[in-house]
Amino acid sequence: MRIIALTGSAAAGKSTVSALFRDWGTPVIDADVLVRDLQRPGEPVYRAIVAEFGAEILDATGAIDRGRLRRRILRDAAARRRLESLVHPAVERRRRELLAAARDRGERLVVVEIPLLFEAADPDAYHGVIVVDAPLAERRRRLIEDRGLTPREADLLIAAQLPAEVKRARATWTIDNDADRATLADRARKVWDTLQS
Repeated sequence: MRIIALTGSAAAGKSTVSALFRDWGTPVIDADVLVRDLQRPGEPVYRAIVAEFGAEILDATGAIDRGRLRRRILRDAAARRRLESLVHPAVERRRRELLAAARDRGERLVVVEIPLLFEAADPDAYHGVIVVDAPLAERRRRLIEDRGLTPREADLLIAAQLPAEVKRARATWTIDNDADRATLADRARKVWDTLQS
């Protein structure tokens, strides 16, 4: 079974590409979905995060308010590292379980979407790395207009990640997201077709 990592900077379009891969029949393991599952009330990771950061990161229902937590860790690098130490090992365990299940099903190819592949994981653990990239100004615009971050939050999030050039230099395949969705789909399809061969 080939295991391919899919990554890219915040708001570059990797979730759009992973959705296309799913539509074309490739199993995708999404690290962000795993994080959300592990942070549900009652889960051990949820309890550890609340113990570390306090009830002020919770919304009115008792769930973790991802925006509040994000603002907290963007202002404080030590807090971000503490959060990562609570979340990343659990995500990695769950990812291994899902990969084992895919192997048992006889899957030939699995894509693992990992936003912080280069920052917090091991790219060499994969058979190849796809980097989705978009111009910095466009990524910043999407973070502000589409995701509701303030300009300051967008800048902090961008600064917390490795520069796109570093990721591109280490990619096996790069998919540029600097045009319309149809163009992105065409570019993603070319990579997907390569993965099938």
